[in-house]
Amino acid sequence: MSFKNMFTMKKRVTSLFVLPLFLLLPFPAAHAADKQSAAGFQTREFVDANNVTRKYVLFVPYKLPANERPPVLMFLHGSGERGDNGIDQIMVGLGPALWKVKSKFPFITIFPQCHKDSNWLVDGPDAQAALAILKSVEEEFRTDPDRVYLTGLSMGGSGSWSIVAKDPKRFAAIVPMCGRGNLDDAKKLAAAKLPVWNFCGDKDRQTTIEFSRDMHKALQGIGAESKYTEYPDVGHNCWDNAYGTPELYAWLLEHSRSKNE
Repeated sequence: MSFKNMFTMKKRVTSLFVLPLFLLLPFPAAHAADKQSAAGFQTREFVDANNVTRKYVLFVPYKLPANERPPVLMFLHGSGERGDNGIDQIMVGLGPALWKVKSKFPFITIFPQCHKDSNWLVDGPDAQAALAILKSVEEEFRTDPDRVYLTGLSMGGSGSWSIVAKDPKRFAAIVPMCGRGNLDDAKKLAAAKLPVWNFCGDKDRQTTIEFSRDMHKALQGIGAESKYTEYPDVGHNCWDNAYGTPELYAWLLEHSRSKNE
């Protein structure tokens, strides 16, 4: 069965996701040799550069090839999931979609959580903590440095644009959704040959729609690889459709940092 066929497309744009909490019991830190035994969703903690303890969720694939470094994907949630319980960030967006195909999902996946009254802008403490968590997971699991991906929705979509604008070669591809960035950054992303697939609904905020369209046009106009999906009659929640799209994950796996050069 192809990776695309593991997802079932949904016509509705909302979903109810209830993750059994007994499957989120804390795990001790896993070493490379222990990756298989630590498979599934894990609740974890990370102490950042400011000595602040950050709770996050890590998903480790159930099937990791023995002689191959796995790809890694980081998800940035929206403003409604901010807090410090280490759980809310998996309840909306990528978490519910991953849960449906967890037995075959190939990405080591990181779900950091942004603190209340904060955001994912790159120079802020929450974005810096997320990037530090990403680096820690990469080292622990010896992930593939060529296949590192970033995605986020709403506030997390804006954070994705912000993070890659500062270091556009850090990721092999990005998937921002219903967020906003700076159109002037298009040149940086194009120069880095960073593939982008952006999603939005045509009933979202007008400023979000306009930015999404204009950024896609700007990227394409200077030769960058840019895909843009705008769902008809869909408001801010484009993510249920987007993360339920099997082609999205296949598209990510087609890209690597070395191929972008």
